[in-house]
This record gives sequence, C-alpha cells and structure tokens, in this order.
Amino acid sequence: MTTNSIKEASDRMDKTLQALAHEFSGVRTGRASSSILEKVSVEYYGVPTPLLQIASVSAPEPQLLVVSPYDRSAIGAIEKAIRSADLGLNPSNDGVVVRVPFPPLTEERRKELVKLCRTYAEESRVSVRNIRRDVNDHFKRQERDHEISQDDLHRAEAEVQKITDAHIAEVDEMLKRKEAEIMEV
Repeated sequence: MTTNSIKEASDRMDKTLQALAHEFSGVRTGRASSSILEKVSVEYYGVPTPLLQIASVSAPEPQLLVVSPYDRSAIGAIEKAIRSADLGLNPSNDGVVVRVPFPPLTEERRKELVKLCRTYAEESRVSVRNIRRDVNDHFKRQERDHEISQDDLHRAEAEVQKITDAHIAEVDEMLKRKEAEIMEV
C-alpha cells in the first residue's frame, strides 16, 4: 500500500517539474521561440482565443517570429494582443503576416527575467513540499488506523524525503540552466 502512495507522490512531483519546464519555456531569452506566444490570447470575433488556435507561428531567423493568421481579418487583433501581452515585443504586420522581432535583452530586463524564473522555481519547490506533506499525512493516518506499523511509517517518510530532495535538486538544476541561458549575451 505504501509503495503505491510513494509512486503516486513521485509521479505528482514529476508533473510539477514538467509544469516548471513549461513555465520556463515561456520566459523569453535572446532567441525567438514560438512557446513565448502560447499564453497570448486574441480577441477574435468577441471571444478571447489562444493565438496558436488562430495562427501558425514560425521562426525563420533566430531573432524573428512570423505569425501567419488562418483568417487575415484577425491580423490587427493578433498584433494588438502580442503588443499588450507585456512580453516586451513590438510586432508589425504587412497585411499578410505579423512579424515579431526579438530585440536584444537589456541587462535590466535579463535580471527581471531571472527574478521571474526564481519565482517559478520557488512555486515548484513549494508544490513538491506540499505533495510530500500530503503523502506523509496519509501515512500517519494509516499508522493511526493501525494499517501500517510505526517502522513502516518511518521508512515511508524517509523514502518520500529522498524523492522530495531529488525533485527539489532537479528544480534547482533547471533554474540554474535557465538563468545561464537568460544571462548569456
């Protein structure tokens, strides 16, 4: 019974790492990446619609994204949505596509992005610790209900702590890599 709970906790912690990787992919570095536009929502016929549902995004150059709308009437709304998404980007359109040049990051903007990444990493650490707390509470209930022995409780808690430490170390490693990527000139 305890091995299932430990496996489940490990799986939940893995999902936390995946979520962190997804958050990091949306943080802009000096290179153009379509993942930065995943969170952009466009007002399309009065309905907020994710940009990637109404347009294709390509990166023909390292410093440029090209957004090709499926419906050309949405080109102005797409440009406006990207500009107002607070990404530090200034798109322009030529009536057919929206070009989104990626300006080089300033030192100040790099530091802001590192701070944002640290916030994401701390949220992930807290999430991992909450999972640990939940599973340890589950084991304590089982011990209180005499489903497992006290020795089993201590072994399970030690195993969960090992898994937690490994996942937090992975969060720290991901943060270190992302910081290096952002600060790279």
